[in-house]
Amino acid sequence: MTLVSIVILNWNGKKYLEKFLPSVLEHSQAEGAEVVVADNNSTDDSIRFMESTHPSIRLIPLDQNYGFTGGYNRALEQLDSKYFLLLNSDVEVTAGWLEPLIRFMESHHECGLCTPKVKDFNLKTHFEYAGAAGGYIDRFGYPFCRGRLFDHVEEDRGQYDQETEIFWASGACLMVRADLYKKAGGLDERFFAHMEEIDLCWRLKRMGHSIYFIPSSTIYHVGGGTLDYRNPRKTYFNFRNNLLLLYKNLPLAGKRRIIFSRMILDGISAFRFLLRADFRDFMAVIRAHASFYGMKGFYRGTNNRNNLNNNPVIVSGIYPGSIVADFFLRGRKQFGELNWSTGSLRRGQ
Repeated sequence: MTLVSIVILNWNGKKYLEKFLPSVLEHSQAEGAEVVVADNNSTDDSIRFMESTHPSIRLIPLDQNYGFTGGYNRALEQLDSKYFLLLNSDVEVTAGWLEPLIRFMESHHECGLCTPKVKDFNLKTHFEYAGAAGGYIDRFGYPFCRGRLFDHVEEDRGQYDQETEIFWASGACLMVRADLYKKAGGLDERFFAHMEEIDLCWRLKRMGHSIYFIPSSTIYHVGGGTLDYRNPRKTYFNFRNNLLLLYKNLPLAGKRRIIFSRMILDGISAFRFLLRADFRDFMAVIRAHASFYGMKGFYRGTNNRNNLNNNPVIVSGIYPGSIVADFFLRGRKQFGELNWSTGSLRRGQ
């Protein structure tokens, strides 16, 4: 059995493989580690590039684009490893990035998944939007990070350099125990892309496992490599999958009220898009809500590992307040300014 498989899922990302794969190969020489590239049926020259320039790297070609979720699920089921390390193709790793993750997982058996410090490749003094120093959600499901609230990203001054239990880890780079990944049902393929890692982390926590941030490991992430942050398709996935995330994982008590409140907040966001004449994002929110209503039935009344399960385990890491209110009304722009004593968490959250 391989100790850790570093799996890069590629889709039309030849330019990223050319740029960043060398750093992965150079800095991932830990004993028992292998690098694997899975390809989501790219239409560029990714396959030819890998076969001609890196013939020794295991390549898993898929017959169609299964998205982030389906692509990883199909690739990982072909591997016999103790740990899976999911790594975006647009990531530059650093010397010594891998060993701290392995050491932590080997010595903390309650930890199901861990993540490194994620910094901005284009502004290396700052955290990166999609991962930073570990993620959380608020009571209405809005994701945020230590080091990033909405679009406000902090400079890394060492303020978060402690190994810390978090709520979710960025899909740009996370290490998960292979047996737990399979036991949890893998990534939810109905999500296709975006917030699927938050859903996986929430399910692992509901199963009694912890998620940790490891600051002694650092990577640099470009971000927006597959879909630009301003792409309305990304808006659609984010709004739809956020509702699915809540519907799947919230406890039955209070779930309708929280989702209803979240949908009102989504309506306010859609109205703001309309005021800015951003009609494509406005319609993306409308389509996201329509899709949510059409999809939520898939999760009703089932005990499937990847579906709704009324699990009463108390889950830590959900901010009891509202990030929207804190950020836009109270002017709290940094993680350290949040008041975690406000309110209380319900069982199952």
